[in-house]
Amino acid sequence: MPAKSTSHADALGIENMAVKCVQGRGVMIDLHAHVGRARTAVGYDQLMRILEQDKVQVETGDMVCLHTGFSQVLLDMRKKPDAHTLENSCAALDGRDAKLLQWVTDSGLVALIADNYAVEAHPATSHAGTCAALPLHEHCLFKLGVNLGEIWYLTELANWLRAHGRNHFLLTAPPLRLPGAVGSPATPVATV
Repeated sequence: MPAKSTSHADALGIENMAVKCVQGRGVMIDLHAHVGRARTAVGYDQLMRILEQDKVQVETGDMVCLHTGFSQVLLDMRKKPDAHTLENSCAALDGRDAKLLQWVTDSGLVALIADNYAVEAHPATSHAGTCAALPLHEHCLFKLGVNLGEIWYLTELANWLRAHGRNHFLLTAPPLRLPGAVGSPATPVATV
């Protein structure tokens, strides 16, 4: 008899999000426009400077998208990924920055989405205070119930928004209806 999975969710299974859909105000933070393809762990102070420069406002209930350019780097490799390049490319949030974690809490955002592997830098840099391998994941998923989205393709949307002087849009992102699953691929659509 096969062992029961330890990754089964009942009340919080992803199928519940599929039934009700995931739709709301999307907010683009274009990290790539500020740091390019350089591997950068973005902390609170740098993020606040970027929000101020781009006049981005994050409000309660927003789904925040972080354009780092990572998915574009991956696509540009044309099915021949280079691990060294990928490990050393593009911005990611510094999950060990306590002020950044507090901002996530205070902002009231409901989803944090990026076009990279984990939203936060992995492996996380060493800081005192937490032993979690992915402290932003621990903070968002386990403490706040904030959903994370990873490896979304955001380049075309980020470029369009920047060209039109905008950073808000309607985001619809239904997951697959997978009973008991704790995550799912999404099929996101931005309406601008």
